[in-house]
Amino acid sequence: MKNIELLRFITAGSVDDGKSTLIGRLLHDSKSIFEDQLCAIEKTTKKRGLEGVDLSLLTDGLQAEREQGITIDVAYRYFATPKRKFIIADTPGHEQYTRNMVTGASTANLAIILIDARRGVLTQTRRHAYLASLVGIPHLVVAVNKMDLVGYSQEVFESIVKQFEEFASGLNLRNIIPIPISALAGDNVVERGSSMPWYGGETLLEVLENIEIDHDINMEDFRFPVQWVCRPQTEEWHDFRGYMGRIESGSLRIGDAVTVLPSGRASRVRAISTFDGNLVEAVAPQSVTLLLEDEIDISRGDMIVKSENRPDLSREFEAMLCWLSEDRLDVRRRYLIKHATKTARIIIDRIACRVNVNTLEQESGGEALSMNDIARVGFKVQHALAIDSYAKNRATGSFIVIDEATNNTVAAGMMI
Repeated sequence: MKNIELLRFITAGSVDDGKSTLIGRLLHDSKSIFEDQLCAIEKTTKKRGLEGVDLSLLTDGLQAEREQGITIDVAYRYFATPKRKFIIADTPGHEQYTRNMVTGASTANLAIILIDARRGVLTQTRRHAYLASLVGIPHLVVAVNKMDLVGYSQEVFESIVKQFEEFASGLNLRNIIPIPISALAGDNVVERGSSMPWYGGETLLEVLENIEIDHDINMEDFRFPVQWVCRPQTEEWHDFRGYMGRIESGSLRIGDAVTVLPSGRASRVRAISTFDGNLVEAVAPQSVTLLLEDEIDISRGDMIVKSENRPDLSREFEAMLCWLSEDRLDVRRRYLIKHATKTARIIIDRIACRVNVNTLEQESGGEALSMNDIARVGFKVQHALAIDSYAKNRATGSFIVIDEATNNTVAAGMMI
């Protein structure tokens, strides 16, 4: 079987906009569910006194969700077509689950934001568009759903798209693709249907299958966080010293001049090794073992970069922080930062401002953050970090914050 591309995408929007139904429709119409699953869903639908098949049950897996009829956690689903493999994250619509949205969006190549054609652009629509912009999702599909309930009106669709684009003009969204759909009836999801002949664009599945994602990885800046130093204690491999990890961005060839950060020591690449053999060149996101010409003291958490293209090396920086924990941020507590493969102690120096994710207005920072708060925060780090801005490089511009006492992840951050 040939190796086909993987696309990660999320669905987001307001409560009851039809996110779970849309995913159920994608799975159902692309023949990606088992017969026993379909039978179970049909039985549950009948128990609820409904007709047909409630496709939202394919993703609303938690008992609390089934009881409330809403999605309260990130539900992941997997399916494939002959063109591409997919991982879907169905994220919550409620405001109190902002952290779940950020979690699901952090690795996504594309976001689908659903808008109810009867209600238009709502506060939660704007909030999720802002979050998609914040975490750097490169492609945004604006799916105007429930078109069957507005008579498949072209005027309604175009009015909503105009309203959304006016709002989105203030955000860093590179590629916006509007599509009119009916998740319940299936129009423009997998099949085109005959209800909207005025729409000449691609169906949702066609967009998912054909959108270009190669350039979503930064191929200009070589960044190699060292995960492991390999030194086999055998007579045959006594002198072997390899640096193992994943290339997070960029590419590297044998003979390239490299620098190890934070030490600043320089060398050249002697060999690039993988389980399948040696390479002349390696590119992101390959996992490789690097051998250098010089013997340098390198350990886990160090970063190997090209000598002519280095990231900033800093012990103080500002970042956008999404607070994930139910326990409020306490500047007196001890926290750790996990950046790439490096872990270090940090001090949260200041909360510069807090973002109101419903109005996008910046408010006074205060001295604490509660769950789901998003703020611009200043940090001081125990050891210098090799950092890029998140807008430039998602891999080296992101981090998590860990409570040292409990070892719980309490926040996710993006370098400014």
